Amino acid sequence: MVTYYNLPVYKQSYDLLLDIFKLTKEFNREYKYTIGEELKKETTAMIINIYRANSSNNKIEYITNARENIEVIRLLIRLLKDLKQIQVVRIAKLNLAIEDLSKQLTGWGNYSKINK
Repeated sequence: MVTYYNLPVYKQSYDLLLDIFKLTKEFNREYKYTIGEELKKETTAMIINIYRANSSNNKIEYITNARENIEVIRLLIRLLKDLKQIQVVRIAKLNLAIEDLSKQLTGWGNYSKINK
């Protein structure tokens, strides 16, 4: 078993979490403690699901949960964009990272289904 912190998907999700923590500092107070906190919770839950998938025999369940976390993260970022809390450049960077994570999780899930 590969240690979780050496997984590319883990590294990229951790980088996303760091970016989100930095980003939420800039939100208006009204959104910092509502949407910002939810965004941090979902991203943290995604990383935990990635860790659990790596250490579990039933990887598919945790990978599916991580992919659900990604969809919630996308929704929250879109909401923040509409509320004008994120600049377009930052949205683009976040969306690229999210899309790459989604592809990696999809590939990992497909591989796990085949090798079950």
